[in-house]
Amino acid sequence: MHTEPNTINNITFDDFKAEVINDYTIAVTSRECSLLGRREVLTGKAKFGIFGDGKEVPQLAWAKAFKNGDFRSGYYRDQTFMMAIGELTIDQFFAGLYAHPSIEADPMSAGRQMGGHFGTHSLDKDGNWKNLTQQKNSSADISPTAGQMPRLLGLAQASKIYRNVKGINATKFSVNGNEVAWGTIGNASTSEGLFFETINAAGVLQVPMVISIWDDEYGISVHAKHQTTKENISEILKGFQRDDKHKGYEILKVNGWDYVALMETYQQASKIAREEHVPVMIHVVELTQPQGHSTSGSHERYKSPERLTWEAEHDCILKMRQWMVSNNIADEETLDSIDKNIKKQVREGKKRAWDAYLKPIKQEQNEVIDILTKLASSSPNKVFLTKLINDLSAIKEPIRKDVFSSARKALRYVISEESAEKATLQNWINTNLDRVQPKYSSHLYSETKHSVLNIKEVEPTYDNNAEEVDGRLILRDNFDAIFGNYPETLVFGEDSGNIGDVNQGLEGLQKKYGELRVADAGIREATIIGQGIGMAMRGLRPIAEIQYLDYLMYALQIISDDLATLYYRTLGKQKAPLIIRTRGHRLEGIWHSGSQMGGILHLMRGVNILVPRNMVKAAGFYNTLLESDEPALIVECLNGYRLKEKMPNNLGQLKTPVGVVETVKEGTDITLVSYGSTLRIVEDVAKELLEVGVDAEVIDLQSLLPLDINHDIVKSVKKTNRLMVIDEDVPGGASAYILNEILNTQGAYQYLDSQPKTLTAKAHRPAYGTDGDYFSKPSSEDIFEAVYNVMHEVNPSSYPKIR
Repeated sequence: MHTEPNTINNITFDDFKAEVINDYTIAVTSRECSLLGRREVLTGKAKFGIFGDGKEVPQLAWAKAFKNGDFRSGYYRDQTFMMAIGELTIDQFFAGLYAHPSIEADPMSAGRQMGGHFGTHSLDKDGNWKNLTQQKNSSADISPTAGQMPRLLGLAQASKIYRNVKGINATKFSVNGNEVAWGTIGNASTSEGLFFETINAAGVLQVPMVISIWDDEYGISVHAKHQTTKENISEILKGFQRDDKHKGYEILKVNGWDYVALMETYQQASKIAREEHVPVMIHVVELTQPQGHSTSGSHERYKSPERLTWEAEHDCILKMRQWMVSNNIADEETLDSIDKNIKKQVREGKKRAWDAYLKPIKQEQNEVIDILTKLASSSPNKVFLTKLINDLSAIKEPIRKDVFSSARKALRYVISEESAEKATLQNWINTNLDRVQPKYSSHLYSETKHSVLNIKEVEPTYDNNAEEVDGRLILRDNFDAIFGNYPETLVFGEDSGNIGDVNQGLEGLQKKYGELRVADAGIREATIIGQGIGMAMRGLRPIAEIQYLDYLMYALQIISDDLATLYYRTLGKQKAPLIIRTRGHRLEGIWHSGSQMGGILHLMRGVNILVPRNMVKAAGFYNTLLESDEPALIVECLNGYRLKEKMPNNLGQLKTPVGVVETVKEGTDITLVSYGSTLRIVEDVAKELLEVGVDAEVIDLQSLLPLDINHDIVKSVKKTNRLMVIDEDVPGGASAYILNEILNTQGAYQYLDSQPKTLTAKAHRPAYGTDGDYFSKPSSEDIFEAVYNVMHEVNPSSYPKIR
């Protein structure tokens, strides 16, 4: 069903007619899917619907300009485009609407995202890259408005890197940087800060990016006059238009119902972006939204009768049809026949998709009914079980919740019984939960041989006369080795380039490797992360630097909604092994405290969070990650750059294992767990505790996500029978997460002779200055006294009360 641009200049009129009729067929098919899709939601078969009706014709023009190797970064109105490039069928459209948890039925996300969220497969079944230059690519969508914009920037920048940086093996990723990254956004969503940040950054970087703004004058029910100055996004962005003296954008404007003008506009945009590497903005105006924003409401509630009449008259498919008839491309009878045939095809495709979704659930339903019937026949609680059976049997179109809920509730009625039938039910539930649960939970992290957990540790080695140097030099020389060994690596961020970052961990590397590989970026954290996500999705190995951990807040939404969910929401069919570099811990002041770890931990599930206590450990993490296919955040210790460490002789090769703790001091009385800069304080306190007869075991977590995969902490608690977690985050933050892992996941509670303790910062953010840190975060004295008090509770006579 897909359409391809016809590159023959002198095609016959019959060929032209056939191509236009094919386009019309795709547009009508998409529209019918939208119309029938809405009905499926309103009848309860689907949970929610948001469709691309009204945007069909401009997306046909876009599809003709879209070439193999190109990437889309769009939003949930682009179904016609996906159909036009051959990546979305009728059956797949409805499978996504029904949330069919099968990658074969719903190749976009295996039912993990609502309909309208599209993506293609960049990876094969083993997690290896496919040849992206030989297919049309769509990065996996996310729902948050304008959230697709930062990633779009990186997808476009990858072409610039591939065109201008020599030595990269680009075979699967680029043909001389000729690929264009195409973005789409609704006109109302251009009010988001992410849109403006991305537009500015793309203009600065001059990357081959084309952004289509679908303008139907509304954002849900809110008119453009409440959204955009002058009610016109291209008008207020005229300052971005390039001229003879300044680089910038090419800005184009076109009516969304004008088939011919749209074809010309998109070909022009493609040529400019592809050949000149200049970003292009296409403002597509006079669009309609025939069914309103979504199935949550009706647009008749907020659009005037005059507006509704105008929309009916300017529907893009209607206008295309009128143009076809007036230009003798097709007559009304022919088009009516096409319409009728398409309605039939869509209804049949919808039925196939629903039957395919329902079939395995019906099988499970029948299995449970059969098991419960046999169980009821021998149970004293037959009357209660029979009701469950009847209720489940009455559901003609069940969902899995109905089946599993009935089966599990049945066990409540036979708790005290013993029978073969009960054992059969228990076995069915356990076996099928193990089988079904991964359909909804798998692939949060890599499940291939490239998993970071499969990278073996390589310990640092040292010459006999190894020099003690500032920690920053270890990082710098390790980055030097990385850039020398991996031509596809690059680093960018605020102050990362010319001065070699604020702590000189990249000193001199821009001069050695060039401004594209070691680059400065503007103050725009969200799009720094977006650059990294997009480039990582195209085979590069970017290191995106966020100057301080606190500044991660500006980019947290993009990390949480896009990066952290990418592998999960595509069932392992796309990946972005981005490394985020930052520095934090024990900073001073409300806005530079470097301590919001609890929030980061819970918002970034899907990203490895690594907290090395020194720069040798940090260097090892960078080397480990570059051999894996997973994203990660590395938090370097800000107060460690000038601390002396021995210089290893195997930089670029040493590897710190992820998810593995390190016991830095053995002891017998209590297990102390911490990480980062606070870990160094704990080490010093452990020495002081020996003076009062307390022998503490000190464990460095090293990574928070994942945490202690070998369960070494519980082994320590089994020996000491006491536990304290020391953390610089607020109460209930990272310490609560760590304690939960130790007590519940590892089961350490059974070995405790004392109450497990957490020692955290105060609930407020730290006041400024050294005294602010002392009275806000755990100090040496706080740690000493807290540990001592535990021992006092154990043996008051041996450990008299301090105060």
